[in-house]
Amino acid sequence: MHYLIGDLQGCCNALDRLLDEIDFSPSRDHVHVLGDLVNRGPASLATLQRLRGLGTSATCLLGNHDLHLLAVAAGVRKPHRKDTLGQILASTEREAWLAWLRQCKLADSACGWLTVHAGVLPQWGAAQTLALATEVEQVIRSPALGDFLQVMYGNEPPRWRDDLGGSERWRFIVNVLTRIRFCTADGELEFETKDGADAAPAGHAPWFEHPHRLTARQPVAFGHWSTLGLINQPNLLALDTGCVWGGTLTAVRVDGGRREVVQVPCAQAQRPSPPPAE
Repeated sequence: MHYLIGDLQGCCNALDRLLDEIDFSPSRDHVHVLGDLVNRGPASLATLQRLRGLGTSATCLLGNHDLHLLAVAAGVRKPHRKDTLGQILASTEREAWLAWLRQCKLADSACGWLTVHAGVLPQWGAAQTLALATEVEQVIRSPALGDFLQVMYGNEPPRWRDDLGGSERWRFIVNVLTRIRFCTADGELEFETKDGADAAPAGHAPWFEHPHRLTARQPVAFGHWSTLGLINQPNLLALDTGCVWGGTLTAVRVDGGRREVVQVPCAQAQRPSPPPAE
């Protein structure tokens, strides 16, 4: 059985309870985790240990918080005061954890679903999305990672062009796959608004509401946007249900023709304030 799982953000206890709830068996089942494996939750290192322990029974995507970990480890970004990455960075296995993370994908497919952390540009179809993700994955896995992390951050360019090259091309791909929420019909990105779908700035809409997007008939599953809550539509799954912010952790079974939604509540003793701007 194949399950898609929303943002973990270091909530290992909730992950363990979710796996128990679905009666997960590594010999029979497969989980596809949609990015933001670590950070802000109480057990980032334990979460990586649990996921790596699942071996080939787990496929994990990179989210913006996972890329942040790589950037902090490389000295490119300073830790945020609310980061919970210290145990990973201080671990004697630090380099092994970073190497494992670098092998994760930015986009994938599972049982007919295109899986991403944040979303897909309206102008990209599924095949192009996967191909563009592979371009950046190869950079992340290469000796050029340090140079790439130096130029990965920023909101420019605002629109996609097929002739984009180098750092501008890779930055835009990362921004779409790990940060997108709202955009215009012609694909201009907007990063200031973090609220729900009804908070779209003038001229913008949630990326998945543009009627002419090339993935409109392609089932797409994503996380990242906790203020949306669960969206469970025939061709769209939004699975970041805000576990780290006091919500739930969600898994959806997507194989066998029968969709099954399983949720477990947040297990943190104290619930932090809503997510800050990313």
